[in-house]
Amino acid sequence: MHESFVKGKSLPEAYHKALVELYEHGETLSCKDYNQQQKELAMTFIAEDPLAEPMISRLIIGGFYELQQYVMEVLDGILDFKIGDSQNAWEYTYHDRIVNFPKQSGQKLNQLQFVIDELKRSPDSRRAVINIRDNSVDPYNSHPACLQHIQFLIRGGKLHAKVLMRSNDGVEATFMNAFAFVMLQKKVAEALALPVGSYAHRANSFHCYEKDFALLDQYVNGIKTKEEDGITYEYEGFFQDMMAEAIPDIEKAVANLRNSK
Repeated sequence: MHESFVKGKSLPEAYHKALVELYEHGETLSCKDYNQQQKELAMTFIAEDPLAEPMISRLIIGGFYELQQYVMEVLDGILDFKIGDSQNAWEYTYHDRIVNFPKQSGQKLNQLQFVIDELKRSPDSRRAVINIRDNSVDPYNSHPACLQHIQFLIRGGKLHAKVLMRSNDGVEATFMNAFAFVMLQKKVAEALALPVGSYAHRANSFHCYEKDFALLDQYVNGIKTKEEDGITYEYEGFFQDMMAEAIPDIEKAVANLRNSK
């Protein structure tokens, strides 16, 4: 299995390099669970300054509305109410696993508060880990959590984040995943009054399904032929404003969905 490691100053730069690696070095093999082929490799990409502009990749499925909704799902749990919904068969959300992780006592652990408290207790700690995989559930789940854990480390006066994914759809999911996790990193950094450090994203299976092979070709062609401003957006003063303007519509849609249950 091919291992790739890439670095970029910004999140889009690192992500775009990862896509090129997948295109050029990914092995084509079968994916029987989804009845199609896939290109796959193991990927680690690092954004040295994940808040650096331009911060948004244009090479994503969806736009400002979808990205804002996903951030709100991960940070605010706007769709946690769907867990256990028999019609949708949601068995978890990342947010619920982050703030309501089951303990042996039957109580729940707010892992986000834990990592903040732990890093306040000991800034050089290696114990500030948010665990997502739940082995009492995931081995029996047809759609187990892709995110496995996030570790936060304070080094050099900055808060660094290390993310592990067991599986990551490079074309349809990775940038939105990484952006939301960077926003989580920013939230923890703000609680600790620290600047945001590097963001490292490890996907043991970084892949593209056969149905998206043409889209991967299109993305990589854009990366290789277009200037940076043709494949990215500025976040501050542009994309962030559009995302904020989408919040009322997202909240309304979520309320309608909740009321329809």
